[in-house]
Amino acid sequence: MKNHKGPGCILVTGGAGFIGSHLCERLLQEGYRVVSFDNFNNFYDRSIKERNIESVRSQSTDGKFLSVYGDIRDKFHLFEVMERERPLCVIHLAAMAGVRPSLQDPLHYTDVNVVGTQLLLEACAGMKVRHFIFASSSSVYGNNSKVPFAETDCVDYPISPYAATKKAGELICYNYFHLHAMRIACLRFFTVYGPRQRPDLAIHKFARIIQSGQEISMYGDGESRRDYTYIDDCISGVMGALRWVVSEKGAPAAYEIVNLGESRMISLAEMIACIEKTLGKKARIKRLPLQPGDVERTYADISKARQLFGYAPATDFETGIGHFVDWLHSLEKAGAKTS
Repeated sequence: MKNHKGPGCILVTGGAGFIGSHLCERLLQEGYRVVSFDNFNNFYDRSIKERNIESVRSQSTDGKFLSVYGDIRDKFHLFEVMERERPLCVIHLAAMAGVRPSLQDPLHYTDVNVVGTQLLLEACAGMKVRHFIFASSSSVYGNNSKVPFAETDCVDYPISPYAATKKAGELICYNYFHLHAMRIACLRFFTVYGPRQRPDLAIHKFARIIQSGQEISMYGDGESRRDYTYIDDCISGVMGALRWVVSEKGAPAAYEIVNLGESRMISLAEMIACIEKTLGKKARIKRLPLQPGDVERTYADISKARQLFGYAPATDFETGIGHFVDWLHSLEKAGAKTS
């Protein structure tokens, strides 16, 4: 695959996932050669990731896309792929995801998210790959009392193992920027949603359950708030980060942490109401206590993303929910698995 002309090769870890598959498609549209590196783990049904990859593959008719089955903790396989493909940039999305599941198996989250990230950076250093983008999370802010959340805020008090691993990943990235003169962007994603969203996440789960007429579980009083980011806006932000990271040839080493959100808070009750309106069905709600590890609110200050990347989210929440529900209905009509 190394002889294709174009702007270069991008290696995307977690390329078969929700954000990863959309990113791979966008990179192909921009003319990049793309290598997806994913272990298709059993966090949710493998066939969903396989469907994502088939969608990506259908966008590439010129051999510019390669899907590699692999685990970022497999040092020898990782180094082999990196040496063969010689990527211009690595975009690291692969991780054990989710706040609540991390409470049940924190050691596994540390192994994948911290050790795996360091192995990937070590491979980059060994292969002289200077450009790296790390998918961090708004969860690092914990229960920050100041809103909106800015990159300069203190993030020393994570309230879940997942959040702690993402903070650790940012610190490891800084270490490799400092020691190996890399250009690195750490992107703090704020609740990304849209077509292909993971089935365990609230919007997907609630829409599916409301549609079926079953009861949804609402934790707390419905006043917890999230800054929801539509997938197309998120991908535009990642592409802006890629342009910044690779920039001009010979650009000096750099390290930045940047929020990617919509900069609008939606309460849990408002989110449910929007799904109800879009589906045309009333939710049956079971009220439960707040869960450990859940933050009260997220709200992104995106001024830095606007300045560095030209980031400009354009999809309001109501429109995004409409797009998501259309996608969900298309899967149901096709008889495809949604969870």
